[in-house]
Amino acid sequence: MENTIFWIIIAIILFDFIFEKVLDYLNFTHLKETIPTELKGIYDEDAYRKSQKYEKVSLRFSLVTSTFSLILILLMLFMGGFGWIDEWVRSISENIYVRTLLFFGILGLAVDLVSLPFQVYATFVIEERFGFNKTTPVIFIVDKLKSWLLSIVIGGGILLFVLWAWLATGNWFWVIVMGGLSIFMIFMAMFYTQLIVPLFNKQTPLQEGELKNAILEFATKAGFKLDNVFVIDGSKRSTKSNAYFSGLGPKKRIVLYDTLIQDLETEEIVSVLAHEIGHYKRHHILKGLALSLVQSALMVWLLWITIDVPALSLALGASEASFYMGIVAFGLLFSPVSFFTGIISNLISRKYEYQADAFAKNNYSGKALIDALIKLSMKNLSNLTPHPAYVFFHYSHPPILERKRALKN
Repeated sequence: MENTIFWIIIAIILFDFIFEKVLDYLNFTHLKETIPTELKGIYDEDAYRKSQKYEKVSLRFSLVTSTFSLILILLMLFMGGFGWIDEWVRSISENIYVRTLLFFGILGLAVDLVSLPFQVYATFVIEERFGFNKTTPVIFIVDKLKSWLLSIVIGGGILLFVLWAWLATGNWFWVIVMGGLSIFMIFMAMFYTQLIVPLFNKQTPLQEGELKNAILEFATKAGFKLDNVFVIDGSKRSTKSNAYFSGLGPKKRIVLYDTLIQDLETEEIVSVLAHEIGHYKRHHILKGLALSLVQSALMVWLLWITIDVPALSLALGASEASFYMGIVAFGLLFSPVSFFTGIISNLISRKYEYQADAFAKNNYSGKALIDALIKLSMKNLSNLTPHPAYVFFHYSHPPILERKRALKN
């Protein structure tokens, strides 16, 4: 049975790679040499040509990195790499908790170190070449160390909790794990910007002045109680702009990138915030959290009914079944499930974006939002003409031209 599972895993990996490369190819060939008619005269043609070049470079780089990842995972599978790590951690400790942490720690660190040259190239060559990068080597290293620390603390904690539930709760495993994950996800939704973001970025309250007054005036008009508007120093790493809404209930806050404030006019910034408030008023935050919980519940349930199958561990080259080898095999074998749940999530997300745009149009200004989206698109060198198939499978936000048409209509 394990031989069958092994070849199913290989087939899934190869299919996923080929499918993604076909989508990339379609996206590459769908790039247009001339600016779309709808944006002529309002979208800078030099910026458009630069965005096309940026997209081509990004797609070529993606081909290199994904091919490298494919070769790496196939080597691990055919040469018994997972089984080798399993044997090594077994030689160190008989304690299942220690072995599990060691196994995933070694695996995660190895993958990150091997991919480090690609991360460096993406940041300091590609992003630098197109004028985005503001990250210094020191910031890059410190960010990496902080990310590792968070992975150890949060990832390790969740892993130990799931292992404990698997060993101690029997038929209650699925319920216990989902209960714990639900509490964690809700907690992070409420406190992420207060606990995690400050480790990487400085957040300061928006200064008094025209912009803050305009924001508070609109929030009051829209019936949205807003006490917290913060500016984040995104410019320390990149020139790209963004804004987002976070938190639940009294912990909700709107966060503006300092680059956004530099790039947009006051009316345009308020229109972007009107869009974010639209997400809250249409209950997209809660619905998105509920959807994430449902998806997590599905994956935990599938894990529960399969992790005790010894063939999963043996298929990866283990000499005997184990929790951590079963987790790895499960992740590889059931990736099609996450593929389909991802499609559903993106469909819903794009629908929510249209609804938030409509809220901004009906309650503030559709024209200001269009202007803001066009400026942000130029600044971030967004692809204006992605292939529809690529959008369907990968885009959580509609392309700018589709958003512009919807706002116009």
